[in-house]
This record gives sequence, C-alpha cells and structure tokens, in this order.
Amino acid sequence: MVVHGIPGDLFIKEGDNVSLDCVIELNGYVADSAYTFAVGEISPEMQRLMKVTREALYIGLDKCKAGNRVGDISHAVQMHCEKNGYSVVRELCGHGVGFQMHESPNVPNFGTKGTGPLLKEGMVIAVEPMVCMGSKNVKFSKEDGWTCRTRDGKPAAHYEHTVAITANGPDILTTHEFIENK
Repeated sequence: MVVHGIPGDLFIKEGDNVSLDCVIELNGYVADSAYTFAVGEISPEMQRLMKVTREALYIGLDKCKAGNRVGDISHAVQMHCEKNGYSVVRELCGHGVGFQMHESPNVPNFGTKGTGPLLKEGMVIAVEPMVCMGSKNVKFSKEDGWTCRTRDGKPAAHYEHTVAITANGPDILTTHEFIENK
C-alpha cells in the first residue's frame, strides 16, 4: 500500500510497513505529517526503501528556500530516489497548507529544477515523498476510492513534514523526534 488505507479485511503482519499520515488543526491552522513504521522485523530491502524515502524528504526540505521554485524540491526528491533504484508516485503529491489541508501550490515528487511556483517567504507547504520499491504506477481501490496501492504489489514508503519558507531557509513545523527517540 502507498497511502490512504481504509480499514477492512487486510491484516498487517510481521515484515510489513505501515504509513500513518496525520493532519492536525489548531486555532484554524492545519499541519500535515506522515511517518512509515516497520512492523516487527523487516527485510534489509524494506529498511533501505524506508531509509532512502526519509532521506528524500530531507533533501527536498533543504530546497524549501525563498527564491527557489517548487520544481527544485520535486527534482531533488526524484533524483535521490531514482539514483537509488526507486520510483516516485506521480498521481499524489505534497501541497500547500494553512487554513485547509490541501492548498496551492502542489508539490510533486518529480520535476524539473527551476520550474513551478516561486517559493516566497511566509508560504507553508507539505513535502511528502511517496516512494515505490518497484514501478511508479499505482491504482486506487474501486471499493473505497481512497486506498492507493502499487500496481505491481511491491512495497512503498511515505514520510512528510510541514515546512514554512523563511528568509533563512526552511523552518520544519512538524517533528518525528518523539517517534525516532523512543
């Protein structure tokens, strides 16, 4: 599964990974964050997928600077994933956040440097690589319309942070620290 699994008959088992994507609202403002968890002992291949996906998140976040363009983030994420033998989902992407969960601009995980909307001081966006061990092709469940899986059935991983664009570079507004320091 890539994202948006709706509860059903599927059972999580040892060796799987599970991505939790959470949105919180406080005083009318929204933040979005996701983390992929290992279920028990996972294979070295799954560990590597999760590591590269997490690295791609921070490589993308590093491009979240006033004066850069969305394509700079997108390109950095795509290049890191592809040079490591993975693919990135095309149908879903990061996005602006603020008063609603999905605002402009869209922040794809693939693209060309120097293209797309200009990143300006004060913008808040969610960067969220969705990375596949196999093909980038996905399918959505016909039953619920939400559950997104890889077409080839291979694993995927997903990490996300909400970040403010500042004159001094990215200000990451969400944290994975409490998960990683457990």
